[in-house]
Amino acid sequence: MKEIMVVTGGAGFIGSHLSQKLLNLGYIVRIIDNLCQGNPEYIPDGAEFYEGNVLDKDLLKKVFTGAKGVFHMAAMSKVAPSIEKIEYCTEQNVLGTLNVLLMARECKVQKVVYSASSSYYGNRQAPQNEEMLPDPLNPYALSKYVGEQYCELYTVLYGLPTISLRYFNVYGRRQPSEGAYALVLGIFLKNLKEGKPLLIHGKGEQRRDFIHVSDIVEANIAAFKSEAKGMVLNVGSGKNISIQELADLISKDQIYEPRRAGDAEITLADISKTKAILNWVPKVSIEEGIQQMIDDTRNGYL
Repeated sequence: MKEIMVVTGGAGFIGSHLSQKLLNLGYIVRIIDNLCQGNPEYIPDGAEFYEGNVLDKDLLKKVFTGAKGVFHMAAMSKVAPSIEKIEYCTEQNVLGTLNVLLMARECKVQKVVYSASSSYYGNRQAPQNEEMLPDPLNPYALSKYVGEQYCELYTVLYGLPTISLRYFNVYGRRQPSEGAYALVLGIFLKNLKEGKPLLIHGKGEQRRDFIHVSDIVEANIAAFKSEAKGMVLNVGSGKNISIQELADLISKDQIYEPRRAGDAEITLADISKTKAILNWVPKVSIEEGIQQMIDDTRNGYL
């Protein structure tokens, strides 16, 4: 009999890629998504889809029953929206995660893999490792950190195996390119497609560790299959690039505006622990990944 995997937020950017991979591996995949940020077109053929919110315990119980694993990706994400809607962010990310853990325990799920965030590090000195103290600069960062704490607590107190993966700057096909949840690379590529200049906040000196979505997917699967539990692991490339350098790879047509509040200066993952524990390494270089995205843009994919 096929094993069942649940992906919360499975109609979103990262969740849809993970859902497709799990289907390819032969699992039954159940997706929960309220479609606030997700796109129904991203739901892979063959997945069971349940439209709803992780605040709905009855729905979670229905979907989690019989499941072997849960990949918790549903979240109110990104900095600017969280500053404007702090209560909504807290409700979705903190209470939502608590509900996932409550129902996973009740339904005897074997493991929960939680999508955490490198925003945990704030302006901590790079490279950033898992032993550093938190430095949340915005409500999103704080809410994702609290989710980590609940996961570890559930492992210690209740014996529910959990593992948290701190994603750095994820990019790839389906990344948001407009609206409050847009990612910088997606915005750059959208402007390239439309013949508009690239908008750089500040002087573009902020440095980011970009990690391809396919590498994130592989890290999630490795985390589920591993015996590791009750811990946090970084998932990044271990390299970074400035926003100005990123823009220069895409187009020389650029304009500038003031820096945004709540943005970190630098992200750079120390991935030595992740490599050792999960036997995982990132495979897609930033140069290769960006060129793929530029080609997709010019070919009309994005």
